[in-house]
Amino acid sequence: MMHLPGHTEVVPPHRRYDEVAEASAALVIRSYSTSFGLASRLLAPSLRRDVRNIYALVRVADEIVDAPRPDQGSVDRRNELDQLEEQTYAAMTSGSSSNLVVHAFARTARRVGIDLDLVTPFFDSMRSDLTQVRHDFESLAAYIYGSAEVVGLMCLRAFLAGEPKADARYEHLAPGARRLGAAFQKINFLRDFGDDSDGLGRRYLVGLDPDDPDEAAWSLWLDDIDLDLTAAAAVIPELPMSCRVAVCAAHDLFAELTERLRQSSAAEARIRRVRVPNAGKARIAAAAVARRGIPRTARGVNA
Repeated sequence: MMHLPGHTEVVPPHRRYDEVAEASAALVIRSYSTSFGLASRLLAPSLRRDVRNIYALVRVADEIVDAPRPDQGSVDRRNELDQLEEQTYAAMTSGSSSNLVVHAFARTARRVGIDLDLVTPFFDSMRSDLTQVRHDFESLAAYIYGSAEVVGLMCLRAFLAGEPKADARYEHLAPGARRLGAAFQKINFLRDFGDDSDGLGRRYLVGLDPDDPDEAAWSLWLDDIDLDLTAAAAVIPELPMSCRVAVCAAHDLFAELTERLRQSSAAEARIRRVRVPNAGKARIAAAAVARRGIPRTARGVNA
């Protein structure tokens, strides 16, 4: 047993490991995402921990697939992803792992009720990136569900943990969480249009040929994203206040990205990634706080 500095209570030794695991997850989000990092800081502290734990596992899996070591082939990446999946399932059962990021995720999953029905589709989508380079509408819908929509559902489980009638509220709010996750993914597909096609050899968005991008198809994808963002905006005010402002800020940031993508052609987006400057992100977050989590609509008009 040990004593934490400044405390008289006796703390079980495993608590330090839990804290280190969760600090590791926090480091991942700080290192990889200014946008989600900013939004997560608007969450209540316990929710901030859970969202960071979810994000860290998702990011590690994504790095295995998209950022291999120079000497790693597809078989090596597949094996590494399989190992991460096995470690995750084992930790969700046992409650612990020697992998710090997996340990942090498993603690959140067990605490808030994230089951394999959300985790398995995620790993399925990550695995498909190792073999599938071109999508049709059916395969793309399955990919977006596993890579993004289930992540929104994992976060929703965390947001509602401990709430009265949490399961009923989850079922009611799940469609909106899925639409928000889908919007985030499609926006990133458009932002990463060049990197995905030129660097990774992937073509996610049906109708958009990177060698001869169709501006009409580009606009149609943006219209589709607007529908997702509008559907998500309709349910965000029903979220608990402990998470509403943060989700609103994330929604509004991606709505701003959509507006900037509309001002860019597909050909331009292939060579220059659309971004929101840090000052703009801070402005959007401050506006979400001022509106107490009532989001903008997809086309930038206050709800």
